[in-house]
Amino acid sequence: MKSVISLSLLSMCIAFCNANYEPNWDSLDSRPLPTWYDEAKFGIFIHWGVFAVPSYGQGAASEWFWWNWQGVSSPAEVYFMQQNYPPDFTYGDFAKQFTAEFYDADKWAEIFQASGAKYIVLTSKHHEGYTNWPSATSWNWNSMDIGPKRDIVGELANAIRNKTSIHFGLYHSLFEWFNPSYLQDKESGFKTDKFVKEKTMPELYDIVNRYKPDVIWSDGQWEANSSYWSSPDFLAWLYNESPVKNTVVTNDRWGSDTLCKHGGYLTCSDRYNPGTLQTRKWENAMTIDKGSWGYRRNIQFDQYMTIEELLQELVTTISCNGNILVNVGPTKEGTITPVFEERLRQMGEWLGVNGEGVYSSKPWTHQNDTMTKGVWYTKNEDKIYAFSFSWPDSGVLILGAANPKPGATIDLLGGDSALKWEPLQPRGVGILLPVVNPATIKAKWVYVFRLTGFESA
Repeated sequence: MKSVISLSLLSMCIAFCNANYEPNWDSLDSRPLPTWYDEAKFGIFIHWGVFAVPSYGQGAASEWFWWNWQGVSSPAEVYFMQQNYPPDFTYGDFAKQFTAEFYDADKWAEIFQASGAKYIVLTSKHHEGYTNWPSATSWNWNSMDIGPKRDIVGELANAIRNKTSIHFGLYHSLFEWFNPSYLQDKESGFKTDKFVKEKTMPELYDIVNRYKPDVIWSDGQWEANSSYWSSPDFLAWLYNESPVKNTVVTNDRWGSDTLCKHGGYLTCSDRYNPGTLQTRKWENAMTIDKGSWGYRRNIQFDQYMTIEELLQELVTTISCNGNILVNVGPTKEGTITPVFEERLRQMGEWLGVNGEGVYSSKPWTHQNDTMTKGVWYTKNEDKIYAFSFSWPDSGVLILGAANPKPGATIDLLGGDSALKWEPLQPRGVGILLPVVNPATIKAKWVYVFRLTGFESA
């Protein structure tokens, strides 16, 4: 075991220890992605901030409430405030009601561990500018000065590291809707960068040095290019000198010129899932609540993704070389609602049976089957895994993409081993499905067949 660990550390050091990345995109993009990220496949996004107090979104995401109310004056948000709050009520007044009295970082950590996720990304600051840690550059607009009076980021970082095997990451918004300093820079056509020097960069260096996250998930980049944001300089420091230089991964939201082009891995757009194999590592950041990232009190039940929908999203993502980042939005009290918790625990239950086809897997020659709709593939070492979104009424599952070699076997994960099958002409295989007992079988929702001794048809 010691020799294996030593070899792993040696290979990591060869890739990262002697590297020296320059603050330009050609150099930064040449950095190898730390292997843990590709092996992880599944992470959890947590959107939490003052927006959890109004927790309202009508055809819009709740975390954009302030902007929808006072930025674009959306009729729904304006009417909501007129009906429920006095005329002189400001968005800042919501902060006192961001109480987080039931926030239990250990409980959150237990839920996340049970989900089977390998990394989490917590909002350190969204576009509203409120920081979930005691930031020195966000006086009286942070979770220690007003609201919970707690270091939300620090508590979860400690719980994740002390009680789980999960990688800890942080989301950070580069810009803030109504920050006067940012608005002045914007008014100048971004010829001045006071906001970046006095706010954005100090925050980023602070959260890295203070919390040592393995993921920096940047956002809010679209109004100015990466030169204004000083993103290349920050990333060169992050990769060369920071305390997480060998383990940290970053996304592609570092300026209006970087989305889907530059950075550690690509996100391209919210809920990005191209459905075809991508040569560069990418991430599908998506939400259990189909319409919002922050918690919504007015959500309808049919707007939650079912476990079947979530697993299908996971499978189509990893089959095409992506990771999935599944978002939940906690309440202002600090609870993860039962629907969100149930979905996460269901993910963990399914991964406990079928994880060998997910974790550390690679895309196969075929992403989806050539004959049967709703069948997708991964490979892990010499095994091929076929994920079927349904159980055929005929009792036979046709796979057109895989050809058996002598001695080939097929197993249903969580079910019967050595299933009967027959080769098809001119290619493919027909799997004779067993009669299952729902009371005893562990295979459900999405069915995973392990193919040993098969090749591409």
